[in-house]
Amino acid sequence: MIDKLINSLPVHMRKYLQMSSRQRKYELQMTLWSLPLIYIGGTIIIVLITLFLDLQLNMSNYVHHWFSASGQATQTLVSTLIGGILTLSAFTLNSLLIVLTNFSAQFSPRMMFNFISDKTTQHLLGIFHASFIYVLFVFLFLTNNENEYYSAIPIMAVILAALTLITFIFFINHASSWMQVHNFTYSMKNTSKQIIEETLRFELEEYRGYQSGDLKSEYFASKKVASIPKSAYIQMIHFKDMIDEAQKDDVVIKLYKKIGDFSLKDNRLFAIWGPGAEKVSSDKYLKMIEFGHKKTEIQEMKMGISKLSEVAVKAIGASDPETALTTIHHIADLLLTINEDISFTPYLQDSEKQTRIIMEVEDFEYYLHKGFGKIRHHMENDYTMITELISVINMMAESMPEDKQDTLWEFASNTADHILDNFIYDIDRRYLLEQLHELALLTGHEKDFYLVEKKLMHH
Repeated sequence: MIDKLINSLPVHMRKYLQMSSRQRKYELQMTLWSLPLIYIGGTIIIVLITLFLDLQLNMSNYVHHWFSASGQATQTLVSTLIGGILTLSAFTLNSLLIVLTNFSAQFSPRMMFNFISDKTTQHLLGIFHASFIYVLFVFLFLTNNENEYYSAIPIMAVILAALTLITFIFFINHASSWMQVHNFTYSMKNTSKQIIEETLRFELEEYRGYQSGDLKSEYFASKKVASIPKSAYIQMIHFKDMIDEAQKDDVVIKLYKKIGDFSLKDNRLFAIWGPGAEKVSSDKYLKMIEFGHKKTEIQEMKMGISKLSEVAVKAIGASDPETALTTIHHIADLLLTINEDISFTPYLQDSEKQTRIIMEVEDFEYYLHKGFGKIRHHMENDYTMITELISVINMMAESMPEDKQDTLWEFASNTADHILDNFIYDIDRRYLLEQLHELALLTGHEKDFYLVEKKLMHH
């Protein structure tokens, strides 16, 4: 019965009921109507309270005459406020559209969702809609009532009108402030950090195993392979539930896809093997993986890095080096967080330290390339920006452990190698070599530096 009722709902409503609670929360944050809807619900309660105070308790009899108004004056006030608040709302929505258009054109279409999901944006829009709903409902009751004096209604109407005006000023300031590169890139970086620290770190780190242990390899020949039921992105995997069930069933699961990967229908998704594999249905584990038509940031680290990288690329193309450099700094900070909080091991183990899940994982080099690879490609012959990029890598080398030093040096020296076919001014060469030499000293690659220096000096 419930399934039939859900299926009878429109697609846009039905999809929220079919999601997990975590995915539903994420999707609702990406909409403009979720928080304003709560404000509107609260406004209905305020409408009922003020109508009760004026129509049932006759509040105007118990307050000073300064705070009372005749029925005609109250009706005129409310009807005027309807037009005024509606006008302010129209200006606000127009400003919102301008912000979203600029974000899409100048930076990335994915930036729109960051602005929409921002709590301040949603709260301010909620106040606008709530104020308009209040005066609209109250006006409806005023036209059908012959009370001579009102008090609660005009007081609340004036308060909401003043609040709406203040909110309008705040919204313009918020929109203009959010459009400043250093603000929204900082916000994006913090959002990605929050995903890493609150979800991936606490979900996965306690289960990470650095050694493979017993992989039940003697059962591997009789493994069961499950395929993805439809073409979709892998949006989310309930790792804890999967580990618990694998422990009960005494099986090992090998995931062939990562969070954020796209798969076509019938592509292999995971394999199951172990002593209990014959009695297990792969459908049970298939329900622990959520699919969708788009990527989400719920569990995916590289999406935040990709968005920041895209902003830097757009800035380089628009000859805006300061924006690009600011974004590069935030990417470096995000890479530092990834290195500190995430272990690059594919093994997830149960409470008895038995490996239950083998994941496809990326190493630090992958995330470094994901963050800076496209950026350095679009720098082309801009040696000043290349020098700045290597300077940022120097800072990363100072903060990262020894096992990442070789990766950082290889990336920086390879970045310098590509300019050998192009003309370079002497001063640009000198600054570039200074940064490379500093990095070589930090990473223990001084001998390799002299080879790069020799190539550049003879260029």
